[in-house]
Parts: sequence; structure tokens; C-alpha cells
Amino acid sequence: MPSAIYPSLAGKRVVVTGGASGIGAALVAGFARQGAETIFVDILDPEAKDLIAGLADAAIAPKFHHLDLRDLKAVEDFFRAMGPIDILVNNAASDDRHTLEDITPDYWDDRIAVNLRHMLFAAKAAAPGMIGRGGGAIINFGSLSWHLGLADLTLYEIAKAGIEGLTRSLARELGPDNVRVTCIIPGNVKTERQMRWYTPEGEKEIVAQQALKTRILPEHVASLALFLASDDGRMCTSHNYWIDAGWR
Repeated sequence: MPSAIYPSLAGKRVVVTGGASGIGAALVAGFARQGAETIFVDILDPEAKDLIAGLADAAIAPKFHHLDLRDLKAVEDFFRAMGPIDILVNNAASDDRHTLEDITPDYWDDRIAVNLRHMLFAAKAAAPGMIGRGGGAIINFGSLSWHLGLADLTLYEIAKAGIEGLTRSLARELGPDNVRVTCIIPGNVKTERQMRWYTPEGEKEIVAQQALKTRILPEHVASLALFLASDDGRMCTSHNYWIDAGWR
């Protein structure tokens, strides 16, 4: 099925975090095919190289930068070097499974750094440039997991709940300068990483709980992000946008 084309995205400067695989790779491909100048960061170098090779026909070739988002000095340096951007997609996260007994102060710090902290500091670094360009869009990625109270994801769910609060506060803070801040909440998306956790029987159980009886794919999520980033979504801010096939 043909996807929508948003003329307002052509030539826009976009940064996608965690863009080398899964939903992130679909986001990079989606923005690149809209004619945006797409820059993505990750720690997965081989996957990033393969993604760029697969987008050789894009009007503006995506650019990759190796960046560990836990290193806030490196995050600050990256955005300073990039200069002003129009769109920030805070996608990077890691849903490692763990029990309550696994949680130590160091593990807490690491999981919050991986799943929440970098979003605030990336937005802080990007916002002045957006304001200088007359406005922009920040899209944060939350998760259905904490709304469902899934097991073995305590720290991930704490971080993802915090992202919704972050979205609300940044939207209010940056709204007067025409910077929109939204949060996408995916359901269970069929990615290579997610398939580590599910058997075919487990997949059937997921679909059975959805109103729509089809697996969500990364490109479905990317389509929502493209709308929210475009001028067509110019009056969308401060809220959550669900793409869970009616699971919740």
C-alpha cells in the first residue's frame, strides 16, 4: 500500500536516536524517503552500515554517527556539531528483562540513562536550534508495557512512564516558541529484537488481545511519526498517540 508523502518534510533536518535497527530503522527509512536530511545515532555500527546501503536511492543519503547516549557530554557535543535541526525523534531504548532481585543502584542508573535521561538532554540540546528556525517537533517514544503492567520490566516501565510526563512538561515549556512535543506509544511491534522473546504461540496470544488481528510492523509506527513531524500535525502537542492495534 502506498504511503503518504508530506511535502513539508522535504529538506528538514531530522535526528533519530537508536536508528540502526527495529522501529528506529523504519523511522530513518521513512524520513529519508520523504526527502528529509536524516541523521541517526546508535551503537550498532554494522546494522547502521547496512541500513544506509539499503537507502542508496534516497534523495539525501542518511548519515550515521556512533553515539552512546549514556554519555551526556558526547550527546551535547554531537548536537553542537550538528547545528540546528527541525525534528528530534527520541526513539532509543532497551527493554532488557529483569527481576526485582536484579535491581541494584548501578543497574537503576544504567537503565534510566538508557531509557529516559538522554531524551531530556537531547531535547534540551536541540530546542534552541529549533526555536531559532521558527519551530520544530520532538517525538518521544513511550511504551504500552507500563500501562499493561507487564512482568520483568520494572525499570523499563518506570522510564517509559516518565517519558509521558517529560512530554507534557516539554510541550508546555516549548509551546510558546512553536516547538511541538508528542509521545508515540507502540504496542507489541514485530522487530528482530522482540522476536527473541516470543514463540509462534506467544505471537498468537498477542494478536488475540488486539482489536485488529494483525501484527504491528515498524513501518506502521514510522507512518505515525511522519505525520506528527509534518506540518499536517502542526496542532498536535503534549499528548500520547497510541499505535497498539487496540490492545489496551
